[in-house]
Amino acid sequence: MLDQTMKQKIADGNGFIAALDQSGGSTPKALKGYGVDEGAWSTEEEMYGLIHAMRSRIITAPVFTGDKVLGAILFERTMDGVVDGKLTPAALIERGVVPFIKIDKGLEDEADGVQLMKPNPGLDALLARARGLGVFGTKERSVVNLANRDGIAAVVAQQFEVGKQVLAAGLMPIIEPEVNIKSPERAEADAILLEEILKNLDALPEGEQVMLKLSLPAKPGLFDPLVDHPKVLRVVALSGGFSRSEACVELARNRGIIASFSRALLNDLRDQMSDEEFNAALGEAIDEIHDASTAKQPIAA
Repeated sequence: MLDQTMKQKIADGNGFIAALDQSGGSTPKALKGYGVDEGAWSTEEEMYGLIHAMRSRIITAPVFTGDKVLGAILFERTMDGVVDGKLTPAALIERGVVPFIKIDKGLEDEADGVQLMKPNPGLDALLARARGLGVFGTKERSVVNLANRDGIAAVVAQQFEVGKQVLAAGLMPIIEPEVNIKSPERAEADAILLEEILKNLDALPEGEQVMLKLSLPAKPGLFDPLVDHPKVLRVVALSGGFSRSEACVELARNRGIIASFSRALLNDLRDQMSDEEFNAALGEAIDEIHDASTAKQPIAA
């Protein structure tokens, strides 16, 4: 059964969810953005040690608390790591931040304008382990590149199938069918995605809820029916390649949607910064993203 205190915080809290879940292939890019070049490590373990040190610095920063950061999505290795002498989920909970874990194993090659998730035969074991560590929920990502109805329907069906597996394990799934914001058919893909998500939500048993992590729509307010749907605990948005300022402007135009940013949150942080500089840069990012998540702008008629 879901932790009800965490569930209420995610459902009703004024804040956003930090995405600290860069994995395998994206780790070198994340480290480079942080000012650590590939020559700084010689083994995969050393590379993961460096990214864990970055995440530990973020989680233990005085500005990273549950006052504005409702939750944080972790990579599996980060979940199993230690922050401030505690396993990472426990360290987050102590700071008032609800822990989630990324569970997908990457993407298949594109077909029908989309990229499905790769098979994940070890998922049940991972879910049981995560729950035992106090993790509240999960996140799984697919990608939509074109407005192909068959492809989008397949993405959403797969997402909800995995989501049901997560629910059965006593965790809250964040379903993430990301629409590529550079798609030439972005607006059309958004509209088809909305229809397919609504079909799958309506098919869920009464009383069950999921979360949704979506690209900010080309048409502000398009996802209002999802925000208001009784089977959706919360809708969160990825930055998807927008700069932080761009993402925050778009986010503020969408009622009821809060951020779950990764690059847009971490972009100004550098390994070489003093703690004072680091905390100031992180605090500025947190404040800007929090404001866009909680102070919405009216949409022009």
